[in-house]
Amino acid sequence: MRASIEEGVVETLQGTYAPPGARPIELVFRTVGERTSDLALQLALEHVKPTRAHVIRDVKPFALAVRKMLEIEHHCDHVVHMDADCLILEDMRPFLDANTLPYVDCYVRDRFRGRIHCGVHVTRIDVVDKMRAIPEPLDDLAYVLRPESRLRNMALAELALEKQLKSFHILHDHFQRYTDIFAKYALRELRSRTEFQKKRLAASMARWGEGTDYDVARRAVQHAASTVPEDAKAKHVELYIRNLPYIAEVEVRNMGLEQSGQVTMEEVEAAVNGDPTKLGPAPKKPKVFGLGLSRTGTRSLTAALHVLGFDTVHYPTDRATLDTLVRGDARFPLLDHYDGMTDITTAPYFEDFDRLYPGSKFVLTVRDTPAWLQSCRNHWTGRSAYEEASTSDPIAAEEHRVHMEIRRFLRAAVYASYEFDEARFERAYRRHVENVTRYFADRPDDLLVLDIARGDGYEKLAPFLGVPVPEQPFPHKGKRLSERMAEKHANLEVDD
Repeated sequence: MRASIEEGVVETLQGTYAPPGARPIELVFRTVGERTSDLALQLALEHVKPTRAHVIRDVKPFALAVRKMLEIEHHCDHVVHMDADCLILEDMRPFLDANTLPYVDCYVRDRFRGRIHCGVHVTRIDVVDKMRAIPEPLDDLAYVLRPESRLRNMALAELALEKQLKSFHILHDHFQRYTDIFAKYALRELRSRTEFQKKRLAASMARWGEGTDYDVARRAVQHAASTVPEDAKAKHVELYIRNLPYIAEVEVRNMGLEQSGQVTMEEVEAAVNGDPTKLGPAPKKPKVFGLGLSRTGTRSLTAALHVLGFDTVHYPTDRATLDTLVRGDARFPLLDHYDGMTDITTAPYFEDFDRLYPGSKFVLTVRDTPAWLQSCRNHWTGRSAYEEASTSDPIAAEEHRVHMEIRRFLRAAVYASYEFDEARFERAYRRHVENVTRYFADRPDDLLVLDIARGDGYEKLAPFLGVPVPEQPFPHKGKRLSERMAEKHANLEVDD
């Protein structure tokens, strides 16, 4: 087998596409000759409206493209990284001008997997800088399979920042060449080898109908599964990935398939008009606010709301949020673009949200009090309200300062304390639950009380929001963090 390594080119387009007075946003567009490349770039320039645009052409494998991407010198607040298999069909500029979040992964309409987040990524410049500074991981299977995601997650972890999710009208993996579909779904099989990921891929494949696209994808999944053992080392997986362009050409040729030409906007419009439910823009929805305090399952609730189609932002720590907290008017700019908000940020403002956004739905997550107190104790241990920045980068240091101001503000507002105090926390928890349930006592259709730790899930949440119950387990996102914080707390007790 020969390994495919192509340097390609990195080109900065001349001129600016941004309107006067717009925030500085740069676009990095990656293409390896996809059938949608020309149209995808045209739509990106139109709907991102970048101050500068950079095009990475024919750089393979993807890990090399990521390294080239991180070598670009930027002069902006955020960078939109995207691939040529994404067709952006709505104006993203209003959101980009308002957004100050560290990282937003975009939900798209995927040809094979439905509504997923992939393909278009909005990353703040301090996170991009941190990604650039991370040495290339060696013998790291997670990096081999998802180099961009791996570096970004490492950067977010080092900066103690969170990922947020947001839906846009973007088509992903539609109208692609058969060779590209084969390469993508061979890689998809390699990325789907945990029990959960296997079930998710199998569920997607079960929904595939008849069609050449699906036949190619099925063949690719079978090829990867039969060629690369599940216990293969990272270097062997990397070699297979490098050779996928050649493998795809051979396999598609053996299927007797040929395909050429760039997709046109007329084809896209015809497809969207022919199936507006699957391919059209998302319908308007009521706001949803998660009113539970931290450590009551707010991350799990946020993930579940995303599955149900509600884009909620979890505990934002950006400058615009701090400015709103200082003003005290509950008019968070993010709510102009998101379907709601969750975690401690909402606790002091649920009455304001009810007034500002009539028709909203409210979900109060609760938990057994002793278990909640222990989780809070673990979570707060070592998380000072005056935590020092771990970076000398001025942009990252300023973002950390904003985060700490938000932490102090909300700790004082909700718990009247910067540090964990069991009696004070228990009073705050009981008072908050009583205040919320009393406020909505005569409006049972507007408030749902959800005990995720005791097993409440989609069977209650979905009907409350008027959507179907999904055929997948309810997410439990805070478990790993809880275990890590409990271990940290135990270690501190030993040290004492």
